[in-house]
Order: sequence, then C-alpha cells, then structure tokens
Amino acid sequence: MFDKLTLKVQDALRFVAGKSKISEKNIEDAVDAIKLALLEADVNIRVVRRFVNSTIEEARGAAVLRAVDPGQQFIKIVHDKIASYLGGGEQGLVLKNTDQVSVILMLGLQGSGKTTSSAKLALRLKKDGRKPLLAACDLVRPAAIEQLSVLAKQIDVPIYREEGAKDPVKVYNAAFSWAKKNMIDTVIVDTTGRLQIDDAMMEELLQIKKAANPDELLLVADSMTGQSAVDIAKAFDEKIGLSGVILTKFDSDTRGGAALSLKTITGKPLKFVGTGEKPDDLEIFYPERFASRILGMGDVVSLVEKAQQVIGQKEAQAIQKKILENDLTLEDWLSQLRAVKKMGSIQSMIGMIPGMAGKVSDDDIEKANLKKQEVILCSMTVKERANYLIIGPSRRARIARGSGTSVAEVARLIKQFEKMRVVMKKMSKMGRAAAGAKGGIPQDFLKNLR
Repeated sequence: MFDKLTLKVQDALRFVAGKSKISEKNIEDAVDAIKLALLEADVNIRVVRRFVNSTIEEARGAAVLRAVDPGQQFIKIVHDKIASYLGGGEQGLVLKNTDQVSVILMLGLQGSGKTTSSAKLALRLKKDGRKPLLAACDLVRPAAIEQLSVLAKQIDVPIYREEGAKDPVKVYNAAFSWAKKNMIDTVIVDTTGRLQIDDAMMEELLQIKKAANPDELLLVADSMTGQSAVDIAKAFDEKIGLSGVILTKFDSDTRGGAALSLKTITGKPLKFVGTGEKPDDLEIFYPERFASRILGMGDVVSLVEKAQQVIGQKEAQAIQKKILENDLTLEDWLSQLRAVKKMGSIQSMIGMIPGMAGKVSDDDIEKANLKKQEVILCSMTVKERANYLIIGPSRRARIARGSGTSVAEVARLIKQFEKMRVVMKKMSKMGRAAAGAKGGIPQDFLKNLR
C-alpha cells in the first residue's frame, strides 16, 4: 500500500537526509518534490498547499537549520505532518458498556464493501469480547441480505433478517428488541446503498438514524477511488453526520490520496482500513504507524501484532526451542508458511519492515511463491518432512510429479531449507553465548517482547 507515494517521498528526502548542514534551498527542493509526490498520489490540492506551507514554515526555523542533525530533524517534521494529516492519534470506536446495547450504522454506496465490512467489524468486536448482532437493513440491493447471512455464518455471529420486508426502520426496531432479549451488546446495521447519492437513500438513512440514535455512524468508502471517496464522505457527513470512515481495498491503494485528504477535508477520522478479502482483514488505522510506512521507516509493531494473532504463544515457544536445538523440520516449515499466509500478502508485510518498502519487486515475490512451496511440501510424506535427508532422486521425482512442479524446484526448496538451518544454527550459538555472558535473558524482558 502507498508504494508509489513511499518511493517518491523517500526520493524527495534525499535532498536533506544524512547532511550535516542544510540550507533553505535544500528544504525547498525537498518540499517541492514531496508536493509533486502528493499531487500524483491524488491528494486534495487544499491539503497539499497546507502541508507545503506549514512544513516550509516550521523547517525554516532555527530548530532545523541549527540542529545537530538537521536532516533527521527535517524528516521528523515531515513524519509528524503526515501523521497529523492522516488524523493524529488513534480514533477508536466510542461504544456503551456491555451492559447496554450500542448501535453502529454502516453507511456507503453500492460496491464500496459495506456489507463485507459490517461482517469484518462484527468479527473484530467479537474477538474484543463483545457480543455483536448483524442487522440486515439493506432491503434494496438484490442478494444483500443473503450475502450478509453467508458472512454471519462464516464468522459465527447472529444475524437478524426478515424475508420480504419493505420498511428498514421496522426491521431495525425488531433487531434491536431481539438484541436486548438475547444479551447482545452491539448491533451493527447494514443499511441501504445506491450506485450514487440520491434523496431517497438519504431520507431512508435519516429515518434509521432517528430510530436508532446510533453510537457510531461509519461510512465505508473505496480507497481506490481517491478524491471521489473524500467527496462522498463530505456529502454523507453534511446530510447524515459521520463519526468516522472505513476505507476498503487499502492493500491495493498505491497512491494514498483518500487517506491523506479525509481528515482535513471532512474533519472525520479514518478508523479502520480493509486490507484483504478475508473476514479478519480489517485493521485499526494508526496514523503514526502509516506515516512511518510512507517514509519507509516500516511498522514493526503492526507486523508483530499480526504474527501474534496467527501464532500462539505455545507454538512460538516450541519453534524457538527447535531453533535453539537446530531441530527444525520441513513439517515446521510448512506450518510456518501457513501462518505467514494468514498474516496477509507478502507485499503488505514487506512494507512494515524498515527500509524495505518498494525494494522487493513482484518478480522477487513470484520467485518466493509461498503457495508453490506449500504444494511441494504437501506432496511429501510425513516421514520425508520429518527427515529431509531421505529425499533422494527418486523421491524428488515423485514429489515433483505430485506437486506439478519440476525436480529442480523441489531440489531448490530443500537447498533453501538447508541454508536456513545453517543460519538458524549460527543464530542459536550467538544467542547462547549472549545469554551465558549475561547470565541468561531476564524473564521481564521476554514478557515485554510478547
């Protein structure tokens, strides 16, 4: 995400990065390059002007020109500015305590991902310990109720629906009553959508808003539409009133114009972003973290959080023990590959590693095809995965036939695994030496890493 913007901003910062002295000319050159990058990223022109003017004004101060490391000081200013334009601090949901029923209205045009995002949000709240209910109040779009029902079953969350219903307000009222009777603490209402904003849709939404008195009114918008998403948010906010925005298809957005313009133009925070098609591909939006990604600083915290979601503590400890004992098997590799796949696309994870954004090409990712590696590993027997040394020429030929690959590809995978074991062995020796020199690793330190 934001790949093009990240590369251009990184190029712009080369005017000042690493310099012991910088001049106003350096600052102007860097800001001009960033301005061009923002315009190409489809950021609103008003936002770009404000960004440029405020950055130049602050950077020209003595704090930068006379700083010990003026280049880093300027980069920090740019980082803080981008974070503020993305929304400043984290903006979470404002809901009632679980002894009362909170209501979230999901708003948006058809095709924005509103129904899917409703289910994703329900799953996130369920993981947070709440008891959500999905209310199917989009009675206009064909198959909207059926789609929500399928998603509700998939994430094991109850849904309230009425076949043949015509009045969404009546459906909502019935859903709310059902929620109170069944100890539900959050009702997520999938409302009507249209291909474009019209008076009939807005009137229907106003009626539901009046009946529900919602705690949150979240607009679901497609980040790929750029400034159109910002215009839609502004229109909904003026007619209905919004508390926040969810941007979908965020993982495919290489520009970032909508995210960088939303808060400044609408005054409403970006609360969540959709990062894939799976039910758990909904992330809380952290402005500081995404500002770091744009500047190529990575986002290690989010990467660790993703890993913790798919790899349990016991499993992580078991793998750590095997690494220390140099006892990793192809079976372990297979389980780790599957865990990595659950974390999302490789490209999105690469963007979280400091200095790696834009450095790994699609060709590199293709060569490291995780799906192909998984197929090859699954074509091996349990005994072969437990002891790769028994995989001779005839076994390699059989595995290649079973996986639809070549003997060379099977041999390459085994060679990669052998190299990894060598590296892990060296790392384990270094770890033991460090632990021995310092009397072991303090348990408090290990707890902080988890």
